[in-house]
Amino acid sequence: MSSTSGPTIDTIAALATPAGTAALAVVRLSGGGCARLAASIFGSPPPPRVACHRHYRTLDGVALDDVVTIYFPGPGSYTGEDSLEISPHGNPLIVERMLADLVARGCRLAEPGEFTRRAFFNGRLDLAQAEAVIDVIHAQSERALAVAQRQLQGALGKHLNALSDELLQALARIEAYIDFPEEDLPAEDRTEVGSRLHNVLRGTQALLATRAYGEQLREGIRTVILGAPNAGKSSLLNRLLGRDRALVSAQPGTTRDYLEERIQLGPHSLRIVDTAGLNPAPAELERQGIAHTLSWAAEADLVLLVIDATAPSPALPPAVTARLTAANTVVVFNKVDLLAPGFEAVADAPTGLAVVRLSTVTGAGLADLATEVTRLADGFRPDRDAEGLVVNARHADALTRAAGGLERALAHLTDAGPTELLASDLRSTLEALGEIAGKFDNEAMLDRLFATFCIGK
Repeated sequence: MSSTSGPTIDTIAALATPAGTAALAVVRLSGGGCARLAASIFGSPPPPRVACHRHYRTLDGVALDDVVTIYFPGPGSYTGEDSLEISPHGNPLIVERMLADLVARGCRLAEPGEFTRRAFFNGRLDLAQAEAVIDVIHAQSERALAVAQRQLQGALGKHLNALSDELLQALARIEAYIDFPEEDLPAEDRTEVGSRLHNVLRGTQALLATRAYGEQLREGIRTVILGAPNAGKSSLLNRLLGRDRALVSAQPGTTRDYLEERIQLGPHSLRIVDTAGLNPAPAELERQGIAHTLSWAAEADLVLLVIDATAPSPALPPAVTARLTAANTVVVFNKVDLLAPGFEAVADAPTGLAVVRLSTVTGAGLADLATEVTRLADGFRPDRDAEGLVVNARHADALTRAAGGLERALAHLTDAGPTELLASDLRSTLEALGEIAGKFDNEAMLDRLFATFCIGK
């Protein structure tokens, strides 16, 4: 990172709110020059942690704007350094002139994620918490936000610390025998070490099992709308979106390719795909669309099987029926508004699947659909007692290596292999677990990680 000479050396500044016109904006500063800058700009330094109304005067004495400012002395700030927040009116011209003035006073513009990076290096956050910051910002559902907030509070780091402590106790006993090799490990010590390693391995594998659910939270649950032509699949998509995204016609086979959108349904975010109708006798163009439908069905987390309630049950391809389970499918009987009062649907639902009666014309039944989707989506979470413990791809890579080290260590323990190899595997496992919270030195990886953050965070 670059730096600037003078009394405000390495003090960074950035707009922390979205660019554009707004009622207010927030400009953040962090670094050793914040107190001196505040005194220079406002005439006197504001008291710590008190919102103060001040006139912002530029270096050449021009009154730029009335602002509210708060000074956070380090180490009790977000970054662990002296920090200053200035809230002017949200006119882009004011913000631009303010940032230019701060640079003229010796600040430099912050790089993406630099505030959070400083918080990490100053011990205010571990690396898993730093990643949770961006998850909180980008969460698109209630469930994703709840998980991100819990991880921001350090839930994952605390869980990893417990696993590492258990592993350290086992390693300490192993290394004691390396230092004093007169006797090999007695049977009772092997039993205790093995018990600890099995506990850590179970905990590691349980975390690994949350990766798929973590991807669903961040990317949206892959949801496919399936059904026969003219069952109302596109009408359902439009109703869920609240706008006409797909063309709807009484003529069957209107949708010949897939349409993908992201929606919120209940507390979950869905990546929902409207697919071509499963026509048993398709034309050539329909056949290509159905091939896409089958491909989407094979990869779906959740299936909405739309059936025309006024028509006989459609014949579904074996590849589709094989994917339909009570854990991933909701049967949607559409067009119930066309049934005579008191009459049930003509079609039959596949046995054992949840059923919702719905009308895409009136909207009746949408609340029931949201309830069933929420129930199934909540079932994707591997451990309902550990909702905040969800890993991403980087964590999963480290956990996979940790699990491999534990399995090798247990094999050495079972076969009475060399104690030195056992200790080596445990040390590599500790290093892998430490990578998740950031207890390592890998500047290139940190550069890549924080580059994904927005400027000002």
